[in-house]
Amino acid sequence: MIVQRRVVTSVLAAGTLLLTAGCSSGAEGSGQGPSGAASDRTSEAASATGQAAEETPPAKGSVKVLRTVTEGLKTPWGLAPVPGGGLLVSSRDEGTITLVDEETGRKTELGEVPGVSPAGEGGLLGIALSPDFASDRMIYAYFTSASDNRIVRMLYDPAKPAGEQLGAPDTVFKGIPKGMIHNGGRIAFGPDRMLYAGTGESGDRGLSQDRKSLGGKILRLTPEGEPAPGNPFPDSPVYSYGHRNVQGLAWDAKQRLFASEFGQDTWDELNAIKPGADYGWPDAEGRSSDPKYQNPVAQWHTDDASPSGIAYAQGSVWMAGLKGQRLWRVPLEGTETSAAPQAFLTGTYGRLRTVVSAGGDKLWLVTSNTDGRGDPKPGDDRILELEVS
Repeated sequence: MIVQRRVVTSVLAAGTLLLTAGCSSGAEGSGQGPSGAASDRTSEAASATGQAAEETPPAKGSVKVLRTVTEGLKTPWGLAPVPGGGLLVSSRDEGTITLVDEETGRKTELGEVPGVSPAGEGGLLGIALSPDFASDRMIYAYFTSASDNRIVRMLYDPAKPAGEQLGAPDTVFKGIPKGMIHNGGRIAFGPDRMLYAGTGESGDRGLSQDRKSLGGKILRLTPEGEPAPGNPFPDSPVYSYGHRNVQGLAWDAKQRLFASEFGQDTWDELNAIKPGADYGWPDAEGRSSDPKYQNPVAQWHTDDASPSGIAYAQGSVWMAGLKGQRLWRVPLEGTETSAAPQAFLTGTYGRLRTVVSAGGDKLWLVTSNTDGRGDPKPGDDRILELEVS
């Protein structure tokens, strides 16, 4: 598949346990201290699949940092492994895409994406490779322009000189609301070869419940940017709604979609995504007693999370935390948590932005200390290779 082929395994679903922690009030990381609640969710989601029982991962896992792949990155945001070798990383503020040799750490700038207008949490955000990248060499990018958030695709030509390897952007989809905050930005091709995009409500809370708006949604598109066949609402790209600011997308081994999301002052969320479902914002943040809203698989207080990218590996969802400055492991049994989420690398590398499957028990992890909210040190930011269980 595409870069997301490696990421094409993420996770979620209803949780028997809810973890304490929450989201960011207005921005990526303000909030209060942790609190928690036990979940009474059943395994209804798993039962509904009618699939055989899945192997449950151990209650406790492990993380080993194998090496620093490269460092000295500037506002890194999206990461896309290239089939055959190499890691593409986007710079939010500089609007560039760089190829990192994962063996040597050498960085080669492909070029700058025209039209990027960085400000606040906006800029050049998520990137993904076409499902047919081997033949069409297309890179997809989600970015903030002067007027909106949009998705473009560009031809990658490695035969050209460094800095000139990106073709002119072809706009695939536009009109996503923009703001100084809550621009969403994560994109990924799913197992169905459709393009999924997580958007934010740009600070306008009412957009999340408006199904005609593109803000506060997960969108499902064809590679050409049309509403994907089988979407829950006729002629609409909207796949799910009631989101505040979707930051991570991933599928598990059974092709179930999960997403991470910033809350406001109380709860950040990891959600199992159902087509056409309402995830509650702004009426619900975290678990709700109202049955019309989907409850999260797990939730965290803002001090412990402010989640960004997620990936699926070894039977668990792995979630990068910005303000929380830690990597969360969420072990799953079907679409439920099988044990309490577990934190790793707390405070060791600062803010964590993106995590992507590197295959098997390996992950790529991208830090985010140069985004204006971190405490950058010489050499930040970096890409790490992890071994997990």
